[in-house]
Amino acid sequence: MSATARSVTVLCGGVGAARFLRALANVHRVSDTTAVINTGDDTVLHGLHISPDIDTVTYTLAGAIDPERGWGLRGESWRAMEALQRFALVKPTGSEAAPTWFNLGDRDLATHLYRTARRAEGASLTAVTAELAAAWGLEQQLLPMSDSVVSTMVSLREEAIEVPFQEYFVKRGHNVLVDALRFAGAAEAPLTQPARSALVDSEVVVIAPSNPLVSIGPIRALADVDDLLAARRESVVAISPIVGGVALKGPADRMLRELGHEPSVVGVARLYAEIASTLVIDPVDEASVAAIEAAGMRALVTPSVMSEVNVGPELARRTLAAARR
Repeated sequence: MSATARSVTVLCGGVGAARFLRALANVHRVSDTTAVINTGDDTVLHGLHISPDIDTVTYTLAGAIDPERGWGLRGESWRAMEALQRFALVKPTGSEAAPTWFNLGDRDLATHLYRTARRAEGASLTAVTAELAAAWGLEQQLLPMSDSVVSTMVSLREEAIEVPFQEYFVKRGHNVLVDALRFAGAAEAPLTQPARSALVDSEVVVIAPSNPLVSIGPIRALADVDDLLAARRESVVAISPIVGGVALKGPADRMLRELGHEPSVVGVARLYAEIASTLVIDPVDEASVAAIEAAGMRALVTPSVMSEVNVGPELARRTLAAARR
């Protein structure tokens, strides 16, 4: 499906991107909105294909997300996970069976059961994601970045080992030092054709306030993505996930520092300058405008912390205006 002339495409990670898409729905027609979503975080547990960022975006837009956790479903129960604890007593040493470190709610399991069954029938992740969005009554086009497997791998400094992203983020609580990132499979994984059309044909491309390294990074690691964005740089605008030197959610600030980047809006500007013309920053970082411009981007100063009432829609409105200038 080719993007329309008035359409907006958003490059997405999880929570921050989902909140921006929800705000965008207040100021832009949802049927003209496309989300290209990171799948580097995807994992397989209990034999089930789990797509955390896709599901967070889906549940948030459907108004079903748990507002306190920022992931999973509101009013969830956990009886299946609790029942798995019984088998911890008999599981042989070294067995990976029945892991409970990654919580899956009882109703959330239905999503993963459906996705896994459809994939086993030969359906692409793009097709299954569209079916899940339709089941939740969404009009936005939700697209995985690729139908091929791309896995974000994290090198842990102190242990000198490489682990999948979810083991770093959830099992270890993203509280260990990081040495390097690798996007396994990205070199061979093509951007889907619908995602490519969206990046080329949309009037505006927004890089959501997601972790630039592990949420946006896997999308950029796919062949041609940076070239496509650079070719239309003037109509690409990024929203900083760093406010006042800290991440609004997750380990983005620590990861930036550990991997040799400045954990600030200036550091974000240096990462995005080749593919986006404008960086949206919160007023708390207004003193960094000159440094952002020196890094090669225009700075748009506007409240960007969407947990505050009424910030989201105005942020979305001003972001679109900046990209259309």
